[in-house]
Amino acid sequence: MRIHILGICGTFMASLALLARAAGHEVSGVDAQAYPPMSDLLAREGIAVEEGYDRGLPDPLPDLVVIGNALSRGNPQVELVLRLGLPYHSGAEWLAQEILSGRWVLAVAGTHGKSSTSAMLTWILEYAGLEPGFLVGAELNNFANSARLTDSPFFVIEADEYDTAFFDKRAKFVHYHPRTLILNNLEYDHADIYPDLAAIETQFHYLIRTVPDNGLILRPASDAALERVWQRGHWTPELLFGDEAGWHVRLESADASQFSIWNGQERQGEVQWQAMGEFNAQNALAAILAARHAGVPMASSCAALAEYRGLRRRLELRGTVRDIAVYDDFAHHPTAIAKTIAALHSRVGAQTRILAVLEPRSNTMKLGIHEKTLGPSLAEADTAFLYVPADLGWNPENALPDAQVYRDFDALIAAVVAEARPGDQILVMSNGGFGGIHGRLLQALEKRA
Repeated sequence: MRIHILGICGTFMASLALLARAAGHEVSGVDAQAYPPMSDLLAREGIAVEEGYDRGLPDPLPDLVVIGNALSRGNPQVELVLRLGLPYHSGAEWLAQEILSGRWVLAVAGTHGKSSTSAMLTWILEYAGLEPGFLVGAELNNFANSARLTDSPFFVIEADEYDTAFFDKRAKFVHYHPRTLILNNLEYDHADIYPDLAAIETQFHYLIRTVPDNGLILRPASDAALERVWQRGHWTPELLFGDEAGWHVRLESADASQFSIWNGQERQGEVQWQAMGEFNAQNALAAILAARHAGVPMASSCAALAEYRGLRRRLELRGTVRDIAVYDDFAHHPTAIAKTIAALHSRVGAQTRILAVLEPRSNTMKLGIHEKTLGPSLAEADTAFLYVPADLGWNPENALPDAQVYRDFDALIAAVVAEARPGDQILVMSNGGFGGIHGRLLQALEKRA
């Protein structure tokens, strides 16, 4: 089958393209702009990508068009697909029908930690010899690609609550029908899609409705929003974690590079690994318990995490110049920002200075939804720098009086470099490429007298 993908350079759609190719289909795609890292991944796999929607569809016409959720009516290729009456699906719908159907799906949902927990779970299953298929919205350091198709009955998927397509406004995850479901947490996000937290809770309840009664739903005991979702109705056994009366972790080191796993007062295992931060230890616990549902012994999971190499753009060290380290992190929500800063402090010590450099790029951030909570989330950084996108819809000088605010990219880099001194940790946070700022900072630090 010839499959043409609109919006192919998005993380989810590029990963879907890899799965379609692995399933034996002929795959092509188009995006407004071919941008890395996914454009590089597609090029490596020999999948042709065209730039710009103001062109015709491939000749011969595709048998199926898969339309990404970033596209809407008025897009020239969307209009052409509709005008010609070509078959089309959303990415989530195609994935559910062609890849996930008949498999034991292990899904990870929540506002934070989806990619990391999915990557941990995938690696645990791989280490145990189960050879899972997977689709994760990030680059996994333990694997060559962000998605893989295998003959295994197990498939791990990062289950995103963003809407499915212009013709299907449900969350993508309602299509996946998991047997094992991790609900990590739930906060308000995606303000461009959902008017309030209650609307997102409704989508999460739709997801709960799809899990069979022989499945398992894992969720933290202390999350009030998830508890409200649960009380709307449930039909699947649950396993609570994070409560000292049940499954929980105890940190054996300040940076959570060593922790033990307990069920009540019974010690079940210990993990020593390269990751840092208590939030990652909690993610690991969820992954271990989900793998346990799939039959992986606790000891095997703990051993697997010792060889877990993490994800790109999750507290990823991009380089060190003159004893000044530059990190890259995907954090773009106040909760994630605060936890990321805390995790880095736990590794480098409270006395080591952290310079936080933030680009408020997400639609929710640009709309000002987190205007009042962003300042407190940066409080543990020694100095905070904020880059202002042209379409930011609020005044950062008023909201963040303690931060250095810049509208000029070069001026931002100059200010960070001028402030940095040996021993400092520069933590760059954005859910986009941030203009290649990491390399620019390292180059500027190298040139500094």
